[in-house]
Amino acid sequence: MDAALRGLRRLAEQTPPSRERFIDLLRGMSIVAVVLGHWLATVVGYDEHGELVGRSALPDLPWAHPLTWVVQVMPVFFFAGGYANAVSLDRQRRRGGDAAEWLINRGGRLIRPTTALVLVMAGGALAARLFDADPARVRLVVWLASIPLWFLVVFLVVVVLTPPMYALHRRYGLLVPLVLVGLVAVGDLARLFGEESWGNGNFLFGWLAIHQMGFAWRDGRLPVRRRVALPLLLGGFGALLLLTLVGPYPISMINVPGERLHNMSPPSLALLAVATTQLGAALLLRDRAERWLRHPWPWMTVVAVNAVILTILLWHITAAILLTAVLDVAGVLPTPEVGSAAWLAWRIPLLIMFSFVLTLLVAIFGPIEVRGAHRHARRPPWIPVGLVRAATRPASRLVLALAGFAGVAFGLLDNSLLPSTSPAVFGLPTVALIAYLVGAALLRFLRSIPPGR
Repeated sequence: MDAALRGLRRLAEQTPPSRERFIDLLRGMSIVAVVLGHWLATVVGYDEHGELVGRSALPDLPWAHPLTWVVQVMPVFFFAGGYANAVSLDRQRRRGGDAAEWLINRGGRLIRPTTALVLVMAGGALAARLFDADPARVRLVVWLASIPLWFLVVFLVVVVLTPPMYALHRRYGLLVPLVLVGLVAVGDLARLFGEESWGNGNFLFGWLAIHQMGFAWRDGRLPVRRRVALPLLLGGFGALLLLTLVGPYPISMINVPGERLHNMSPPSLALLAVATTQLGAALLLRDRAERWLRHPWPWMTVVAVNAVILTILLWHITAAILLTAVLDVAGVLPTPEVGSAAWLAWRIPLLIMFSFVLTLLVAIFGPIEVRGAHRHARRPPWIPVGLVRAATRPASRLVLALAGFAGVAFGLLDNSLLPSTSPAVFGLPTVALIAYLVGAALLRFLRSIPPGR
């Protein structure tokens, strides 16, 4: 423990003075808020057959819907991601690297910890099937544990598009997110007057619009001044009130089963209004937060959380599943009525126990993410020399990198689209699992081959 603390202190002390520490704080806070939101808003009980079932508590808690304007912080993550991606892309180019090298390195940081979850889920599902577990139940458990992966699909696509979108930003500035917001509006109209699927383009346009604002902060187009922050804060909040109280959008910024229109999946204009409000608030708080983060302990905490941030996100549903299973087997799983005093009181010990289990999982799998950020992959000796030479050429590396991202994204997306009770040997669709592993292996191979050698 002392060694880990010394290492963390050393890492915090090595932070360059120019680093925007507030961005790291925003990223860490957004993921922690997502974790707490999932834990708090999930109802676990028993059906008529005595089987465990889970669902969202939001349909039973209409009074909590306005609270989602605060706890829906995925826009903050994408905004912080845009800032961080711009910084790392600029750094890569100053070192003489290109977009392909940036994608290869960025992909490693995202995919290495994700692969650990995918392999554990697949191995666990196969073991359960060998012990004659109900295939539909096995698939349901895997589907629940893989819920965080939907976010990674979108973020991987945004990462792939970062080089061209950053180029557009440098040329056209804030006009780019304005155009994207217009496309979101078109998608919302299509959803309102047509089929829900007609607005699926908003999955890309909405998150890209928020990601672009991170670019704008990075290059100073969003100065940290009240004359910029206050109009964003008040304008975003005013638009949010109009869109939800007068317009057709639901109040909740987290999807509520049964709603005609959802704000998050895909992002709607109402969610972009929330993002604008949050951006204004962030700009107002930035200077105070930066001064606070100059103190050792606050900054060390932020560094510690960000070192395993993806592990926390990926494993928090698994932590809830494991604890629920233990309480069920022990016969001590309480199932009070949603919204009752007993249900609300149960949230506190539940959060404590969930946090304990997640801490154990992070202790086990967190080192995979930490090592992946500081270690280069080793090239397997059996790779043909011809393939190695091809992988050193810039054009070939870019094509192979895009193919690797495509395989990973397809695998994760195909798993999300498969119904939650459709049996699968590995708990995930076999084709999806193969595509993911091939894509991840391809990106790992590219990381092991220096360019131009």
